[in-house]
Amino acid sequence: MTHVHEDEVLARIAEGLIYTESEAACLNSERRTEQIFDYNHTPPREAERRRSLLVGILGSVGERTVLLPPFHAAFGSNVHIGDDFFGNVNLTFVDDVDIRIGDGVMIAPGVTLATTGHPVHPARRVDFARFSEPIVIEDKVWIGSNVVVLPGVRIGYGSVIGAGSVVSRDIPPMTVALGTPCRVVREITDKDLTTRLAGQ
Repeated sequence: MTHVHEDEVLARIAEGLIYTESEAACLNSERRTEQIFDYNHTPPREAERRRSLLVGILGSVGERTVLLPPFHAAFGSNVHIGDDFFGNVNLTFVDDVDIRIGDGVMIAPGVTLATTGHPVHPARRVDFARFSEPIVIEDKVWIGSNVVVLPGVRIGYGSVIGAGSVVSRDIPPMTVALGTPCRVVREITDKDLTTRLAGQ
């Protein structure tokens, strides 16, 4: 692939336009597949090695980060995580472009953050054609089990996403949202300081 063509592909990706698997091959050096395998097979007692691997895998990672194995990523290098993060088992990052996660975020088991989708018409899916849009998860968000976050979504500060939701649109700050498709059901208020569950 020529340098000019590579720049054109990168520009298309950045604009959220369609690109193919062959065109995306120029990005393969950014994949951290082997390091992710090593991380997922590191014994729990080797906390320092696990931390060192994670720093090498992710684009950036804050302090006091917990990411329980196994986790999966298309690249790893496009994931940016802030401080005081907790990610439970089977977290999947489809990070063909950036996934940016703020401070104090908690993610339950089985969550998928997918920056990439595919055209609806099969004729446009030749060579695994796809588009990618970044995902942003702001500070203090809690995402419940088995949630799927789709391309281009921003989840606002302090929000809670109910288990099993499919998040296809932006979620405003300090709200509880759930369902398929995910919708805001209420705001988070000071009354929540005295309750245990989001719905009480």
